[in-house]
Amino acid sequence: METYFNYFTEIEEHFQRRRGTLLLLSPLDWALMETWKDAGIPVEAVLRGIDSTFEKWERRPARFRKVNGLAYCAQEVLASAEELKEAAVGAPAREKRNAGLDHAAVVEFLKRNAGQLELAQLPGQVQTLARETAATLHSLADSLSAGTPVQMEDLERRLTVAEEKIFASLVAATPDDALLQVRSEADRDLAPYRRKMSAPQIEQLHKQYVHKRLLDQYQIPRLSLFYM
Repeated sequence: METYFNYFTEIEEHFQRRRGTLLLLSPLDWALMETWKDAGIPVEAVLRGIDSTFEKWERRPARFRKVNGLAYCAQEVLASAEELKEAAVGAPAREKRNAGLDHAAVVEFLKRNAGQLELAQLPGQVQTLARETAATLHSLADSLSAGTPVQMEDLERRLTVAEEKIFASLVAATPDDALLQVRSEADRDLAPYRRKMSAPQIEQLHKQYVHKRLLDQYQIPRLSLFYM
C-alpha cells in the first residue's frame, strides 16, 4: 500500500472517507502527518490507527463529539506502528521506498519547485538562499534527465537539508511578533492533545506546525519527495 510519493494523500483521503465528509485538514493535522513520516511510521500503520479510532468511536453508546482531526487518532496510530514493527517481515523499508520510482515525475517536481522558489518574494537573505536552492534543484533535475544514476534516498536527504536551511533562515528573518503569534496558535491548537502524547511528540509536532505555517505564509514549496 505504501509508495514513496503518496504518504500524505493516502492518509488525508482515508481519514475523510472514514469521517464521511470532505473536512479540510488543519495545520495541526498536516504537522502530525509530517511527524509520523519523519518517525518512519508506515502509511499502513496510520491507516490502521485511523480505522481503529473510528471503530472505537462508533461503538460508543453516546457519540457527542466527532473525530474532527488526526490528533484523535494519534494513540491508535502509534499502537498500530508498534504492532507492524513486531510483525515486520520481508524487504527492508529502503527497498520498498525505491520501488516504482518515476524519474520523469521527480524531474518535473524538482523543476516546478525551482520555479516557485525563483518567484517567491522573501525577506533579506532568504531570497538569496531560495535562488541558490532553485539553481541546485535545476542541476539535480538536469542530472536525472541525462540519466545520471541517482540514489533516491540520497536525493531525499539533500532536499530535506535544503528545506531545513530555508526554514532556519526564514525563522531568523521573521519579526518576533509574527513568530510569537504562530507559536501561540500552535500552543492553542495542541492544548487538547497534550495528555495524549509524550513530551517529545508534542515538541516535534509544535516544530512541524510552525514550520508549515511559515512556509505557507511565504508560499515556499515543500521540497521533500513525499510532497510529490
